[in-house]
Amino acid sequence: MLHIVNKSATERNSLESCLRMATKGSAVLLIEDAVYAATKGGVAAAQIQAAMADLQIYALGPDLDARGMSARVLDGVKVVDYGGFVDLVTETNACQSWL
Repeated sequence: MLHIVNKSATERNSLESCLRMATKGSAVLLIEDAVYAATKGGVAAAQIQAAMADLQIYALGPDLDARGMSARVLDGVKVVDYGGFVDLVTETNACQSWL
């Protein structure tokens, strides 16, 4: 399953809920303000690093660029472009958006 999170971890608990409910082997795609969670020094950096043991974590590159965070991405987080976003959606059997 692909879990898509778009809210900042400081704004809502969507990311925390997602990481708690996602099953081993699932993918999590961080978009919009959720990309802050994938950056070094971010409030959710420790959660993301711990989650990478069981989940594939992705961040949308254009959203990182728009926020000036491209150079601060955590090791192990895979950055994808819009084409990669589409690939993730089509390669999984279901998607869950966390609002």
